[in-house]
Amino acid sequence: MTAPFGAIPIFIGYDPRERAATTVLIDSLYQHSSAPLAITPLVTPQLERQGLYRRERDPKQSTAFSFTRFLVPHLMGYQGWAVFLDCDILCRADIAELWALRDERHALMVVQHDHVPTESTKFLGELQSAYPKKNWSSVMLFNCAHCTALTPEYVNRATGLDLHRFHWLEGDHQIGALPERWNHLVAVQEPPQTGAADGGPALLHWTLGGPWFRDMRTMGGPLAAEWFSARDDALRLWD
Repeated sequence: MTAPFGAIPIFIGYDPRERAATTVLIDSLYQHSSAPLAITPLVTPQLERQGLYRRERDPKQSTAFSFTRFLVPHLMGYQGWAVFLDCDILCRADIAELWALRDERHALMVVQHDHVPTESTKFLGELQSAYPKKNWSSVMLFNCAHCTALTPEYVNRATGLDLHRFHWLEGDHQIGALPERWNHLVAVQEPPQTGAADGGPALLHWTLGGPWFRDMRTMGGPLAAEWFSARDDALRLWD
């Protein structure tokens, strides 16, 4: 799979419980991008019908896309680069700036958080799991030709920890570091003091659950209001 017209290929983890989050993320990507985008939500039943995904739901799996994200290099034919984003993200800067950070020395590029959760559950009562490299896989730049170990067979049988801790790579030396602004953890990290235009977070990530859930409407304080504003903008009917 290659993106048409030189578009940036972006894959979004899709969970039917977070349809609103996915819709707002997609609109925010288009609104800020200076480059054409080819956006593909990873819808589990579609991947199942294609024979690419056959896993039973894991009790520790908090979203429908916990493992499908690792099919991206296969979907790209192990060629070129691709972006993966969790759906619980709001884009507030030009995603082409992230795309420009691609570095051929690396097989994968992520924001390398040092996040050790203190809570035992997150949105909708889902189990919160703690493990090294927590949240690293929520925003990924795949150098697909160097991710050939991620065959559908491997993705369907590997443990969650093997996938999310990147044991399919030769070692951590293959993982490049992205600037922290490209995966800001809302209500986990200190609230941003500047906007995206002034070097503040470019991607806001509601990893604990976001304002699209009825009982989490104020998660992130002012950032929740920003998400609602983006939602209203996406749904606005123009005369």
